[in-house]
Formats: sequence, structure tokens, C-alpha cells
Amino acid sequence: MNKPAGDTGGFVRFRVDLAYDGTDFAGWAKQPKLRTVEGELVKVFEKIFGKSKTGFDMRVAGRTDAGVHARVQVCHLDVPQDRIKRIGRDHLGAKRLNTLLPEDLIIHDFQVADPGFDARFSALGRHYKYTITDTEFFKDPTLTRYALLYKRKLDVELLNGAAQTLVGLKDFAAFCKPRAGSTTIRNLRQFEVARNANGLIEIQLHADAFCHNMVRSLVGSILAVADGRLSIEELIEVQKSGKRGNKFKVVDSRGLTLEAIDYPDSAKYAEQAELSRKMRNIDDISV
Repeated sequence: MNKPAGDTGGFVRFRVDLAYDGTDFAGWAKQPKLRTVEGELVKVFEKIFGKSKTGFDMRVAGRTDAGVHARVQVCHLDVPQDRIKRIGRDHLGAKRLNTLLPEDLIIHDFQVADPGFDARFSALGRHYKYTITDTEFFKDPTLTRYALLYKRKLDVELLNGAAQTLVGLKDFAAFCKPRAGSTTIRNLRQFEVARNANGLIEIQLHADAFCHNMVRSLVGSILAVADGRLSIEELIEVQKSGKRGNKFKVVDSRGLTLEAIDYPDSAKYAEQAELSRKMRNIDDISV
């Protein structure tokens, strides 16, 4: 179901800007008997708007896996107009919603969406950061929820050199978990590795969209190069062939954070959504 934004079609579309610590969530998507971000949000919205068999047709910019964090996340939901009239819009807002949410999930903004807005398909790009701690930071327990703990010192220049070979518009089938009917062609605009002022390794990735497991597979591939298990030439061949084999692993989710989502000017929301739908399906944007 895909109702338009605003007061049309008997539904009102709301845009939700939020953030969460993914440690204790089994990912974004609602699942029976599991604690998920979508599940927690639906429970709160049902308290306010009443039960919804479809979960208010909620759609998210990037469906994060279990343990993945989001400093910035955006979703939308469609609420029957009569339910809003019944409770009044004065009772809606981020401040009130946050009183009903757990501490590891916060809503920054809750507003009626601009016309044509779709949280997933209107987006132009997603930015992720993967954090690694090596050597002297390895035993710091405060980092265990937010960084991959690596037991030896890594060569940042080698990591970055390997990463640069994968930047561009390519088929990333070797780095994605297959989904029937989904495309694996992505425009990887940024894949950079640097050590920050505190000595932590930060890997910045930016693409139009990421398919399932793509970010963590990309990180795993350049770590394989750093470990000597894979040469840069072999990495390039893996990408071209679309076959990973056992060359590298998907790294742990704890080091991954969704940092930002790019959207066009509001006047172009509908146009961008239509372009995105032509390129990929509804289940085709995740990490």
C-alpha cells in the first residue's frame, strides 16, 4: 500500500526522523517475538492511533540489520485521517512520542510529510561509518558496542588503497546477500579509510543505496587484503566476477552506524521516488 503524503486519499503521511543504538535490537524490520526498531515504533503509534494490521505501511530509508546503529534514520507512516481528527494534531510531536519509547530509540522530528515524500524511494543516498579499534584500544570495554575489535595493528594506507578500487558504478553481487528480483548494481560514491585523532579507524561509505550485507562485506573484503588473504588484484576480480567464494567474511555489525541520508529539495521528492522505483523494488534497500 502506498498512499500519497499529506491529507489525501483518506490518509496522512508522516515523516519520522529518528536515531537508535542498535545493540539490543534484532534489526529494523518487525519480526515475531523479537525486539526490533520498527516493532517498537509500531507499538507506540498503535497506542496513539489505534491498531493497524499493516503497521501503518511504514517504510524506512535504510533497513539496518541486528546490531547496526543509526545516528540518523528516516521513515514514514500512513495514518487514516479520521484517527488523527479524533485525537487532534496538538497531541502529536516528538516530545510526547519519546516519553513512550525506550531509551535506546529516540525521535528527533515528527511532521506531516511534504507531498510526494517517500522515506526510501525519495532518498538520493545513504552514508555509513564503520569503526575499528586495533592495538592499544583493543581492551577498552567502552568501545565494544560501537567498534570492531581487531587484535593487530592495521595498515590504513593499504586498506584505503583497496577500498578505492571498488568506488564507482558497479555490480556488487559478490558483496550482497542475494534477493530474488533485486538488482545488485550500485553507485559507490565514497569508500575511504582513515585513522581519527583518537587512533580509531573510521571507514566512510556513501552510495545511492546499499543491498543486503553490502557495507559489512565491503569492509570484510578490504580487511582480507590487509591480512594478506586477498590481493588487490584478486579483490578487483572478485567484484568483476560477482562471486565471493570464501575469500572474505561479513564483518560484525557492532561497528556500523548509519550517519546520514541525502534527500533532494522537497519539490523533487515525487520525481526522485519514481526514478528509484524504476531501478529497484521495495525490498531492495538495506544493509
